[in-house]
Amino acid sequence: MDLSYNNLYGEVPIGGVFSNVTAISLTGNKNLCGGIPQLQLSPCFRVPSKKYKRSPKKKLILISVIGGVLICSVAFIILHFLTRKPERLPSSLSLKNRLFRVTYRELHEATNGFSSSNLIGSGSFSSIYKGSLVNFERPIVVKVLNLHIHGATKCFMAECKALGKMKHRNLVKIVTCCSSVDYNGKDFKAIVFEYMPNGSLEKMLHDNDGSGNHNLNLTQRVDIALDVARALDYLHNDTEQVVVHCDIKPSNVLLDDDFVAHLGDFGLARLIHGGIGHSTNDQVSSSTIIKGTIGYVPPEYGASGLVSSQGDIYSYGILLLEMLTGKRPTDEMFCKNLNLHKFCNMNIPERILEIVDHRLLMPYVEDQTGIVENKIKKCLVMFASIGVGCSEEFSAHRIPMKDVVLKLNEIKSKLPF
Repeated sequence: MDLSYNNLYGEVPIGGVFSNVTAISLTGNKNLCGGIPQLQLSPCFRVPSKKYKRSPKKKLILISVIGGVLICSVAFIILHFLTRKPERLPSSLSLKNRLFRVTYRELHEATNGFSSSNLIGSGSFSSIYKGSLVNFERPIVVKVLNLHIHGATKCFMAECKALGKMKHRNLVKIVTCCSSVDYNGKDFKAIVFEYMPNGSLEKMLHDNDGSGNHNLNLTQRVDIALDVARALDYLHNDTEQVVVHCDIKPSNVLLDDDFVAHLGDFGLARLIHGGIGHSTNDQVSSSTIIKGTIGYVPPEYGASGLVSSQGDIYSYGILLLEMLTGKRPTDEMFCKNLNLHKFCNMNIPERILEIVDHRLLMPYVEDQTGIVENKIKKCLVMFASIGVGCSEEFSAHRIPMKDVVLKLNEIKSKLPF
């Protein structure tokens, strides 16, 4: 290929035909460069690319921009942390998931120094105060353990351990626990729960202040009984370890805004090894001769010192009969060989209307047809039969909680209102 004397300029390729010096002639093209060495052309002079060449002035501008961005970013992050609102605590927390830390000082302030005006209850092992924690959206109840009472610390540990393994809509909702020292350097232990606005079932049944605000109708009582039954069915049959409450009674049944019942006070609760699908006759020895409250303690506890889910069923049966009659099991009318169980058993079904809490019949006094009264009477008999069946003297004869739930649902479906 003869390209001589064509005034060509630029870089000569080194591939193809240009790789063979005998195949081409480039004579007379003084502006060509590069190519293979045999062509003896001048080397090409390469001008550095502009995109890789920055003047000192441009470098200074670039550094200033990057520095400004970094300073603004750091300032924004600091401002965000300084001005953000405190994280709102969840309305309900469980020991099994996560608890926020609370100090003695915070609980002291929440209850106005544990003042008597905030005191809403007391028991053998604890005092109960209503309060309000900063950043917690609902009122709280602070259960302060009386640590000078023998067994109080054990109750604290039992309640924390039991509640930490459970989550059910009909159990009290724990907010947090506090194990610290007070301003005098003495040990302090407390459990914080969500506040139940309608108080306890005990108050509803027996605190007659004349206002008429505490009159639970039959539908409400059936619903409350069903709530407690579901809680016990969960504790006995649907947890990894069987939980025996050991203190079922009206004061441990708390009512929220909608009168939904929540079973509380697990200070005497015991965990039985077993689990879902276990035998309901599982037992565990008790460290005390009697666990529970007089009137609600099953007869076998006093004799054997063993607690079981069957014992809870007995206490629950007494609870139902108390809801039905409005009479405590320790009422003075019950003496010698007569108790609440026998009193109800001997009067159903014929004299059921004579033994029930008179407030249950008040809504139906104007019923002229007797149709409603007939339906109510049948429901009352069914309710009493469950209470009697659960509080049988021999534990093997008591109604299992799953069956109780079914029977109460049946009553609920038959109520006229």
